[in-house]
Amino acid sequence: MSKETAKRNRKDFDVGKLTYALCDRLLTDLERARRPVLKATKCSLDNSTYNANVGYLVAGDKKVSTELNVSSVKKMSRTVFMLELIMRNINVGAINTKRELYYISKGEIKHNPALKPLDFEDQTESDSIVDFIGELLECYREDLNCYANDRGGQTYSQHLIVEETMPNGEKAVIDLSKLGTSPFQPKNRPQNLRLKAKKKMDFCLIVESEGTANTLVNSGFTKRNKCILIGAQGVPSNAVRGWCKLIQTQLKMPLYFFGDLDAYTMQNIFRTLKAGSAASLIRNSDFSAPEVRFLGVLPEDIKKYDLPDYGVREKDVQEGRALKKARDVLANDPFFKDKKNKGLANILKWLIKNKRRCEQQAYFSVAPDDPWMPEKIILDKIKRKEFV
Repeated sequence: MSKETAKRNRKDFDVGKLTYALCDRLLTDLERARRPVLKATKCSLDNSTYNANVGYLVAGDKKVSTELNVSSVKKMSRTVFMLELIMRNINVGAINTKRELYYISKGEIKHNPALKPLDFEDQTESDSIVDFIGELLECYREDLNCYANDRGGQTYSQHLIVEETMPNGEKAVIDLSKLGTSPFQPKNRPQNLRLKAKKKMDFCLIVESEGTANTLVNSGFTKRNKCILIGAQGVPSNAVRGWCKLIQTQLKMPLYFFGDLDAYTMQNIFRTLKAGSAASLIRNSDFSAPEVRFLGVLPEDIKKYDLPDYGVREKDVQEGRALKKARDVLANDPFFKDKKNKGLANILKWLIKNKRRCEQQAYFSVAPDDPWMPEKIILDKIKRKEFV
């Protein structure tokens, strides 16, 4: 268990107490003519370790120290200002999104001319302060009653029931089989949900492309298979990652990822879903799904199914950047360096060497007259355990 998880699980963990203690220390330092210092967990790759036992990236011991001086006074002042807004919410039980906190802070600043030096030019600046506070207190953004305005992946199933406990204690029950062609999208913090299967399900398929997930649903995939199907919408948000972790934990079913064969998908999308990200080291324990397997597209699938792949060029800005990062992660990323993930690292090496790519939609070209062919291939790959 990582340090931050152990801290969050302590019964005496209290954001309010931590905040007031922090501010009291800052004030005491100022009264004693000492320069206050803020120390936050460093959320970056050089402070990341991969623990194969838990399956996600965890934070090391490195801290980022911010000492009060001319260059840091704005950051520290903004931090205290945002903490005041956050504590106001916590004390009354109010909740805001990051974007709302940005506009609330802008309104306060414009209303009071004395606060003008703290003004944010755009939301990215206020977002960075909210993230910094989380790293400072070693807590989730949701512990600060602040939620990103995102939703979990579009989810379809004929056998999944979701129970949500409402703020007033009432229970809301959602039977996904009753939603027709409409997807269920869990809220930002799916840990508040409880899942139940009407009958034992065989697998959960997480599809990189939301459009491809919709196509599979429209062809009857979830009606013919006892499964959960999720459209992940590209790089998985915290909500998507948390939702997949919830399925893994509560339903204990196999999870498979179906996406493109390219360097960007492997290192930005799949790695983030499976092991979290360096930017979210504090959150990865609840916002990653370590048991998910990479189902495809695999390099060997190209020849086996005669998939239409194509070459990529280093001179292409986007492709060149992805290949350069692939070389970097193979050398420096603890996830890809771990022997447990040798198969995934080998795919990256194949991509660097062969400079090819193949989209997940290529399976629809195998037998254009058979709309069920992609489903047949997916099921056959699962049956034969052709995944990494």
